[in-house]
Amino acid sequence: MNITFLGTGTSMGVPVAGGFRRENLIHDPRNERTRCSVWVQTPEKSILVDAGPEFRIQSIRAKIQHIDHVLITHQHMDHISGIDDLRIFSYLNEEPIPAHANEECITSIKKRFDYLFGDNRYPGATSLDLHVATAPFSIGDVKVTPLPVLHGELEILGYRIDDFVYLTDVKYIPKKTKELIKGAKVIALSALRWAPEHPTHLTIPEAVEIIEELDIPKAYLIHMNSYVDHEPTNQKLPDHIRLAYDQQIIEI
Repeated sequence: MNITFLGTGTSMGVPVAGGFRRENLIHDPRNERTRCSVWVQTPEKSILVDAGPEFRIQSIRAKIQHIDHVLITHQHMDHISGIDDLRIFSYLNEEPIPAHANEECITSIKKRFDYLFGDNRYPGATSLDLHVATAPFSIGDVKVTPLPVLHGELEILGYRIDDFVYLTDVKYIPKKTKELIKGAKVIALSALRWAPEHPTHLTIPEAVEIIEELDIPKAYLIHMNSYVDHEPTNQKLPDHIRLAYDQQIIEI
């Protein structure tokens, strides 16, 4: 199974519009981060997790030519505003793309993208087949387990895809979800910044503590903001934990 980190940045991207904080970033292309999304390729299936505002560019860079399923973590626009750019993949599939999310997220998508659904559906728009994800399900050769977590007070989903766990925009992981995660080989976990503590996101030290608690052998941090420099941060982290970067490919 190949994992491509399409984007690894926080909700405003790095650097932020207007060049904010760019002057303080070390000149390293790994410090330029588009909004978070990941592409999972198995021997049988192509799975996208989230489609943010740069999805079109991300997909071209990664040479994505087919998407079988979409897993959506939550309804914030940095994770769903690229839904419209999925239209070409639904054309190629010649059928709606199955998209999985929790019930609240699906309600939000239907409201915000009303032109994709119902009797007034716009001709040629992205075609999605929405599914409420509450229990484990199979996509081809892999098992997908929805992982309920909290983004502040908002309940969102992470996903375990066989031995890979993807958790973005996390602040709190319930005990039951931790049990579903244990035994995974690789985790991607959001870690906004070093400090101070944030009400809706884990900091880097908090993420490291969770990774150690779960005893996962390899971890990649995602959803970093403009104050996190790639290589200096890696030098401070334990050897089995590294920052992910845009278009990085790992194999499980």
